[in-house]
Amino acid sequence: MNSNGYKLNKPIAIYYEHPDWFRPLFQQLDERGTNWLKIDARHHHYDAASPEREYSLLFNRMSPSAWQRGLAHGIFYTLNYLAHLEAKGVRVVNGYRCFAHEISKALQLTNLEDLGLPYPKARVINHPSQALAAAEAIGYPVVLKPNIGGSGAGIERFNSAAELNAAVEASRLYFGIDSTALVQEAFTARDGIITRVEVLGGKYLYAIQIHTTGESFNLCPADICQNTRGEELTRIACPVDAPKSGMKVEGYEPPRQVIEDVERIVELAGVEVGGIEYVFDERTGRQLYYDVNALSNFVADPVRVIGFNPYARLADFLIAEAQRHEANHAEHVAATGGPR
Repeated sequence: MNSNGYKLNKPIAIYYEHPDWFRPLFQQLDERGTNWLKIDARHHHYDAASPEREYSLLFNRMSPSAWQRGLAHGIFYTLNYLAHLEAKGVRVVNGYRCFAHEISKALQLTNLEDLGLPYPKARVINHPSQALAAAEAIGYPVVLKPNIGGSGAGIERFNSAAELNAAVEASRLYFGIDSTALVQEAFTARDGIITRVEVLGGKYLYAIQIHTTGESFNLCPADICQNTRGEELTRIACPVDAPKSGMKVEGYEPPRQVIEDVERIVELAGVEVGGIEYVFDERTGRQLYYDVNALSNFVADPVRVIGFNPYARLADFLIAEAQRHEANHAEHVAATGGPR
């Protein structure tokens, strides 16, 4: 039974693979007495012929970095499972379209280009032999990114043609599990600041600024252990991971234009819960959107940093969406005399 007195007939499902990242959400659902369950993507299978809706809603928390934990097999499987659920009429939060963008940096760039938003110059390649020509067209320094990354995995910087050629000759460029990579303009964040804007229900939720001490490609905000006043933050989402020592974080209110840009990005990508990152390039002064994250671990110690608990709002959003979908389905059955 939830706070508004409505009892879900079918459970909310949380589909995930990392054992620690989502405990704060699980706690919020338990506190509300929600009818919910966990689905471990690591050991999942489904019956394509199953006629029943098993869940009032499924929240997809599969991570593109799962391949680093020996679970690459689950990434493309998840695309098929999400398509299956949506075909059955199950309400999926961060569904098929969202996850297709989550596992394709190339697709994210296509969207930014379509929206007319600034991003680091890039070429998409599918073989190491193409890397040098791509870098020459962009200009050094460049970074090479696997198309399916997550948590900064596999990203490498090259400052010259000699460095990149040596990596090509040594066959050590990593293109990831779909054999696709981006050769992208390298940038340096002005004043070492990266801004991350989080959305819930596709709308602005909050923003933070992350103060880095150098080059870093893994900016999970739940790992950052200090605010800008030097106060230690309580890390509740990822206690088993190494904290990002040297990084600091603070709440930030972005300009209205940034909020509008971010909401346009997530609408096109189908991202309902996620985070967009941008910087101002130190060399050119350009604002650059460079990362779309559909799997978002909220900032550590959020009440201290941003003034509220986003996990509470996330739980309320999921419950409300599940209730709405169940009510709509019940109305449809009553009107038609049978299931869709």
